[in-house]
Amino acid sequence: MLYEQQQVMQAFSIFTTLSIDGKGGEEELRLYFSDDAVRGLVEQFADKVECVVISAGDNLYLIPKALSSSHHIKNETLKRWYLKSTATNDDIYLMYVAIIVLFGAFYNSYQTIEPTIDFISISQWLELLDERLQALKEHDQQLLRAAEKEYLYNWCSVLEKWNALDDLKETARSQDRRTNSRLGFLDSVKRFLEAQELINDIGNYELELTEKAKIIVQRYYMEEEYNRGILEFIYQTEAQKGEFEDASNITD
Repeated sequence: MLYEQQQVMQAFSIFTTLSIDGKGGEEELRLYFSDDAVRGLVEQFADKVECVVISAGDNLYLIPKALSSSHHIKNETLKRWYLKSTATNDDIYLMYVAIIVLFGAFYNSYQTIEPTIDFISISQWLELLDERLQALKEHDQQLLRAAEKEYLYNWCSVLEKWNALDDLKETARSQDRRTNSRLGFLDSVKRFLEAQELINDIGNYELELTEKAKIIVQRYYMEEEYNRGILEFIYQTEAQKGEFEDASNITD
């Protein structure tokens, strides 16, 4: 397909803005949708750096779809800007699990394509995350080790990190990444999600998903068998417990 010079320059201008800022505004959105050729070129440029382009509200976003993408946030950046200076990769694993549980709460554990709730409180998020991690503790250690190889998640270290956080400080008036508590840790994850425009703090310690987050979950995250496998592993203890209870009721 032959492109006019103006189309190439418009596409390159949009992609440059997306590459530098991570998003484009109304002008980029208008140009992106006004010409199929321009849109196709932008998507080709994005694909070359292992990214996808999505529109949400009045913005375009460049979303990395692979760890190898140059636009993927590096672990060192996460540690430096959102976690403690002494953070390790295990803290990042715990951060990812906290995000999965948060999104799972909105989407009924990824069984629906639309959110089933409008908002969640931070205390509910904390309770759900602790519930999932405590359920994982019930797994046989051998099973956890096997799961680490299958999903490339260091589950044992995640559990150790969570248990090491001081739950006696949860009533502290100020909670941030300097507070060695579970709420302090969730505050770090919350700041990261806000910076990425994935959640909004709507006040009263309650959070809602942004349109950007909804589109990412609906169009891409649910289609990744790798991510879905992690979700199934996190929630399988609950399913097994339900099966056991059903069997007990039958025998009764």
